[in-house]
Amino acid sequence: MSVSFEQIRIEPAYRKVSAALLERITDRTLSAGDRLPSESELARQFGVNRSTVREALRELESSGLLRRERGSKLMMVTRPEHSFIADGVGRALALHDVSALNVWEALTVLEPPIAEAAARRRTPADLARIRDAAKRFVAGSGDTTAASPGAAEFFRRIGEATHNRVFMLAHEPLLQLLEPSICEMIDRVAQARSRIATAHMKIVESIADKDAAGAASWIAKHIRDFRRGYELAGIDLDVPIPAR
Repeated sequence: MSVSFEQIRIEPAYRKVSAALLERITDRTLSAGDRLPSESELARQFGVNRSTVREALRELESSGLLRRERGSKLMMVTRPEHSFIADGVGRALALHDVSALNVWEALTVLEPPIAEAAARRRTPADLARIRDAAKRFVAGSGDTTAASPGAAEFFRRIGEATHNRVFMLAHEPLLQLLEPSICEMIDRVAQARSRIATAHMKIVESIADKDAAGAASWIAKHIRDFRRGYELAGIDLDVPIPAR
């Protein structure tokens, strides 16, 4: 009987340093705000060249896990911003040829429970931010380039009102991917702006009243209306969305 083995993977030293630092960050040994030792000290501890440490730090910095404060030579542990994570997920989804229909279907599942949670948990400050987003959409609705981000911003503010980081991170990549098609739809369908503004008002009223069922129902209707808008605009929902 013949036996075969996979080749042993040999990683560059900087990757091993990066992995060791990442393990300390993910197991919370190093928390957000903690400063790392200097490059020379890290090089001494790991038994590698300083250039190796520098490359490892650069890799973690590009992942949003480290940053250097102005005026400091030391790297500090950070949490990646939601937008940073969403950019990466959005690009990955686009490279997997997701379509506007895929994104729309995902939002029909995600957004109603997000609206329910927002209605239950929102604070007065949350409600004010949601209202402001709705007002900004109306104020910018005459400008298509402003209206599309405004429509997505409304969803983001509702997500923030859940105080659930998973909800916030889950729908952000989808909103980013959907923005270009929203822009195209608003530009082609005359009644789209007024229908979006009306839906925003109804959703805000439900969240203000802490009416979870009403908020979920209205946001579900709002998302269904988006698809109707795409159909009226003649947008092919099956075409893959290009990466941002």
